[in-house]
Amino acid sequence: MTGKHRNTSITRRRALAVTGGTVAAGGLAVAGYQSAFADTATDAEASATASPTSTSGTCMQLMSSVTEGPYYLDGALVRKDITEGKSGVPLTLRLTVVDATDGCTPVSGAAVEIWHCDAWGYYSGYTTANPGGSAPAESAEGDSANDNTYLRGYQIANANGVVKFETIFPGWYTPRTCHIHVKVHTGGEKADGTYEGGKVNHTGQLFFDDDIAEEIFALEPYSKHTGSYTTLADDMVYDGGGASSGLLTLKPVHKSDPSKGYKGFLTLGVDPDAENTGAGSGGGGTPPSGAPTGAPPTDTPSPSASS
Repeated sequence: MTGKHRNTSITRRRALAVTGGTVAAGGLAVAGYQSAFADTATDAEASATASPTSTSGTCMQLMSSVTEGPYYLDGALVRKDITEGKSGVPLTLRLTVVDATDGCTPVSGAAVEIWHCDAWGYYSGYTTANPGGSAPAESAEGDSANDNTYLRGYQIANANGVVKFETIFPGWYTPRTCHIHVKVHTGGEKADGTYEGGKVNHTGQLFFDDDIAEEIFALEPYSKHTGSYTTLADDMVYDGGGASSGLLTLKPVHKSDPSKGYKGFLTLGVDPDAENTGAGSGGGGTPPSGAPTGAPPTDTPSPSASS
């Protein structure tokens, strides 16, 4: 990453990818986590998130649907905190699911599923996959996280369509920009600690402002992963559509100290009657050379789609 994180060598592949539209590891301050993860929103604030005029994004159109990527695994747990002790800058996500076909009304009971890489670019289930550039082995972090489940989870939307996750700011891997994967499910039910049945209404990705990502990646433990970071403009999936394409609204917990964490907001406008296969338009395109390689452990499911 060499301090600048800019990559001008990767060509843009948006047309192939989208339909329609701190601190050292283990040393992140506990106070920072408590501040970032504090649930201080009232019911009125949660309801306001579902408003078409909310600053967290518009629900006047459907979210852009994209590929689920190569690192999806079935059976994620229903839980609010998905970190499992992984080190990184705290990130609280507040997502609101609304019906874009019916006046942006909240979709109560929707199951929102997210998954993303750790600070060095490794996904659970694929901990030997090379994230590109130069990074320590995932095992070098020395955390107690379960290698098959960390940084994956479901939350069930409340009456206002709101879910909240406690996680860390994701790292990056070649050739992608910083992102979080997301699916919205309806019609299923919680069973055995996970979510089963129903259908997928939306498969997408959440994105981060380049300036904020660059600021975060200069901190430990992110800075131990060096190489060429892909910006939004050069990403093969993000299509420049702002909130409707998954760009988060981010607010720092402390403006003068990014290591204390961020809060991310977005309204997900979906069609609860539609079903999404997770393939995305064009299958996400063909990654350039240097894309992550590796296979999940034999006791975990194989991914259902590839980027």
